[in-house]
Amino acid sequence: MARMEISVVIDRPIEEVFEFATNPENDTKWQSALLESGLVGDGPLAVGAQTREVRKFMGRRLESTSEITEYEPNAKLAFKSTSGPIQYHAQLLFEAVQGGTKLTLTGEADTAGFFKLAEGLVVRQFEKEMQAALASLKGILEGQT
Repeated sequence: MARMEISVVIDRPIEEVFEFATNPENDTKWQSALLESGLVGDGPLAVGAQTREVRKFMGRRLESTSEITEYEPNAKLAFKSTSGPIQYHAQLLFEAVQGGTKLTLTGEADTAGFFKLAEGLVVRQFEKEMQAALASLKGILEGQT
């Protein structure tokens, strides 16, 4: 099982960071490898809601769906994959800190097939992409981009 944890401090109020970062419609704005993202169906973002994404990763086009497993406004959003080539569980944790909001992304993935053979490379590449994504999110929310 591959694991990662990445954090960033964003100089914006927790409510603003949570609202932007947990809206699937915004994901393509701050995750450059993400081609499509959105809620499945018309319901609100809540426990049990499903999301769908299409991502380019290591030269491959990956489609997956996930289910929201925990939703605490201004505190936590957790989700797990329900389909796709990589089974994962991830969460975004939000914490008010001096000067803004600390956002921590944690995740665990169980790789298979091609991705299992190259698990170390897969983990490093995904961490690199997520570090860039969190830096992009910080730039957008702080008005730097």
